[in-house]
Amino acid sequence: MWKSVLAANLSAVAVADWKRMEPDVTPHDAAMSSWVRGEQPSPDHSVKLSVIVRMDDERRADLERTFWEVSDPKHMNYGKYLAREEITEMLAVPQDRVDRINNYLAAHECTDINIAPNQDVISVACPVKAVEAALNTKLHTFSHTENGIDGYLEIVRASQGYMLPEDMSRDIVMVGGLLQFPKINSKMNPLAASNSPTAATTTTPPRDNGLWPDTCKSATCSGLVTPAVLSARYGHPNATESEEPIAGNSMAVAEFGYQFWGQPDLDAFSAACDVPQGVDTTIGAGQTPGGYDYSGVEAILDIQYIKSVAANVPLTVVFDQDYSLLNWANNITSLENSPLVHSVSYGNDEIQQSSDAYMFSCNTAFMKAGVRGLSVLFASGDQGVCGRSGCGEDGEARFNPDFPGGSPYVTVVGGTDFYGSGVGEEQTWASGGGGFSDTFDIPPYQQEAVAAYKARTDANFPPQKLWNNTGRGYPDIAALAGEKNRYCVNVDWQGGFLGVAGTSAACPVVAGIFARLNGLRLAAGKPALGFLNPFIYQNPSAFFDVQHGSNPDAGKYGFTAVEGWDAATGFGTPNYEALAAAVMDSSVQLVV
Repeated sequence: MWKSVLAANLSAVAVADWKRMEPDVTPHDAAMSSWVRGEQPSPDHSVKLSVIVRMDDERRADLERTFWEVSDPKHMNYGKYLAREEITEMLAVPQDRVDRINNYLAAHECTDINIAPNQDVISVACPVKAVEAALNTKLHTFSHTENGIDGYLEIVRASQGYMLPEDMSRDIVMVGGLLQFPKINSKMNPLAASNSPTAATTTTPPRDNGLWPDTCKSATCSGLVTPAVLSARYGHPNATESEEPIAGNSMAVAEFGYQFWGQPDLDAFSAACDVPQGVDTTIGAGQTPGGYDYSGVEAILDIQYIKSVAANVPLTVVFDQDYSLLNWANNITSLENSPLVHSVSYGNDEIQQSSDAYMFSCNTAFMKAGVRGLSVLFASGDQGVCGRSGCGEDGEARFNPDFPGGSPYVTVVGGTDFYGSGVGEEQTWASGGGGFSDTFDIPPYQQEAVAAYKARTDANFPPQKLWNNTGRGYPDIAALAGEKNRYCVNVDWQGGFLGVAGTSAACPVVAGIFARLNGLRLAAGKPALGFLNPFIYQNPSAFFDVQHGSNPDAGKYGFTAVEGWDAATGFGTPNYEALAAAVMDSSVQLVV
């Protein structure tokens, strides 16, 4: 009875008493978006949302302070991570605040209301009619014609802004799952290597010249990046069945939408390339469902290559049908035993459907991950400095930095190509994401490196009007990703072995290397590396410096790779031997 009375009272709220949420987001713009608006879904269609509960400023400040302390190898609290329950105590979200939100949702016929362990996120499923009433908005279906089942994706989003009653807006930061449209990775579209002039014809070195290790039996893989090529370049041990897992070690990849994985594709890759393959745990319905005989190219790339690097580390696939990075971030921090390393090959432009409240909420989740001792790595994107929004018809429009690429609280992986014809020195991939955030300032850990970069006379910087000189620079590091030598993967429904490119390939490779490094530390009784950037910026010599190329993509300007850190490839690509020595160095642990 009380629910009916409350609902009646809420329906009488005057328009003037509603407050628009995420006001800095422009609702879907057909001229700018690759998503096409369709019909309104059925009023009873269920929509999943994430309600971000407002936490007190001083509590969030405590979280950030702890994040920096446990992540800095030079701090006395380095590696002293907190358990999930300890973070709940630190945040101390008031129970009455949670109750008010819970009651508001229940009054609008929302079901499956789930309060996260830290009390700062409420996940809920609501019928379309309830969402439209509770949030004073309209929902539509939106479709995308790339990388889905039969080339088709469909999601439900708000076609206009959304609102909350004034009193509820004081308890809620934002509602996730309404305004954010995911970026679909155009460079990840599969390209059969045998038909690729950039992969299999112009750049394939002879198999017998000693420059190109080739252990994959498929002829298609000739001249493409394979597990043996990665080992030859980055120096990590070849993955074999004989490697024993290290107790407590773990890693994960994130997949969204229709990026399912199928075991037959993993088995075929394992048999052809002599590397163990398999998924130990799936969170969400990430495995190929009944009725479909395929694997998503993104998912299969992530799994095949993170396991090719770190075969003895248990792998989890964290799957979210709804293309929500915010849901994913809150999911991994809600797990009691979350995997230690997370690789994510999804993102968007800061300017596109990424409000300050959305990025703020994601950053809070990233900090919680770091305080838990988790390493979170994101691909930098595949449109160079231009981003999804592009650099304009003349190639001179202002750059569009990536999010989460611009977040100071995650590790961002850019892209390279080989510089010559064999395995060796690398150059910037022209489409690898990089640049400077328009939203976040330069974090302390990279101030010295960024200042040194900007002081160089050979950096050939783009015109200052195109980028933010005071923003967080990215990527932090890089790995092979480009179209000169694509990665050889096996996807049966695409015809078997084929070549794909993108920082979506670089990210799981680097994540696998850091998962291996975690294993070294855990075996020696040391804590996991956690948030990686302070360690990375304190150990620049542990990476192969990249000093060639730039990343304009289709634009006129890009950032140039130079000696040291740069906004094209960060500090460069992993040198496993040097990294292994650095992570075992116990000479740090200084009181700050």
